[in-house]
Amino acid sequence: MVKLIQRQAVLFMLVGAMFLLPAAAWAAQPDEVLERLMTQRLDPEWFTPAFLNQVPIAQVEALIVQLTQALGPFEKVVEGEPQYLIYLRDGIVPAEIFLDPEGHIEGLFFHAPRLRATRLDELVASLEALPGKTALLITSDRGVIAAHNAETPLAVGSAFKLAVLAALRDQVERGESDWEDVIPLPAEARSLPTGIMQAWPAGSPVTLHTLATLMISLSDNTATDALISFLGRENVEAYASRNTPLLTTRELFILKASENADTVRRYREASPGERRRLLTQEVASLPLPALTAMPLDRVTAPDVGWFLSASELCSLMARVEDLPLMNINPGIASPQQWQRVAYKGGSLPGVLALVSSLWDQQGNRYCVAAVWNDDSPLDEAAFYSIYAALLEGLAKGTI
Repeated sequence: MVKLIQRQAVLFMLVGAMFLLPAAAWAAQPDEVLERLMTQRLDPEWFTPAFLNQVPIAQVEALIVQLTQALGPFEKVVEGEPQYLIYLRDGIVPAEIFLDPEGHIEGLFFHAPRLRATRLDELVASLEALPGKTALLITSDRGVIAAHNAETPLAVGSAFKLAVLAALRDQVERGESDWEDVIPLPAEARSLPTGIMQAWPAGSPVTLHTLATLMISLSDNTATDALISFLGRENVEAYASRNTPLLTTRELFILKASENADTVRRYREASPGERRRLLTQEVASLPLPALTAMPLDRVTAPDVGWFLSASELCSLMARVEDLPLMNINPGIASPQQWQRVAYKGGSLPGVLALVSSLWDQQGNRYCVAAVWNDDSPLDEAAFYSIYAALLEGLAKGTI
């Protein structure tokens, strides 16, 4: 996903929210510790110093508040290994907890919550009730299962990287490139996280396959921009024609930075041709903003980004879903419930998008694409819980 920073505690990245340190052996009554977390005021004495050095207790409290606001008050904890199930009034949160020999919390992992509602119409209604604009498409080999604003283009964040991968795959299959081709990492591709390649030296030799794998599995922004540079912006636009000119992630961060308000104003007012000129002659010369200048608590320039419909997301996924690199990160889906999962997500302040191709144990294929846009920061727990419940219902054959 295009994350402006990786938050220390609430890392709603791929499968939920994670506070993670090396795990110790299971201690007695971890279910009681989870119940205490959910029902009492947090005490620093419950945690190891190493945990609190990584995750301030205020951020743990904020996550618990977010979960209870989205899913209602605590009801019970059901034991299991390695996951416990925290039951709230309207949802279930799978959790893993690791205690030291004295019973202090040294590791805590909250997986993506899911709604307790199981009927398809209830889940779709929950998505429709979210503020702002939402879209949903669920298809199977037999046709459309559910659709809500499925043809409406919305901002999708890093989910646009499916178009980059589709362009690369087609170029490889035409024999114009090979997955094993090595290119130098362009200096001009350096972007902000998510990812790891922003820290790599310019000129580092990397294969196209490595760039594609990092772009999808870690949503690496620098890898993405390196591929756009290699393929050519116009060639990628053929797979996402509404996005002309197609922005690189670096350009998006620059345009959304508060110090570049005049540049983004002129970009909005420009024709597609003039926008291209602005990007190549002006934006290219501007520095990347500091991470601290990219706040997560407000939505900036919501009209600047990448826009696709839920239907287009499923179509792009169909072009690349069989590539092995698509199976590295399953996202919200539980891999144990499926033969195979291909996934890509995207997020920015005010933007969430998830698209999954899934094959059940009988070989039936599904695509589930959901998007949410609003002018205010989004309740990620609410969105993920709906999506997780949809996937679970499909896996169990209940919707």
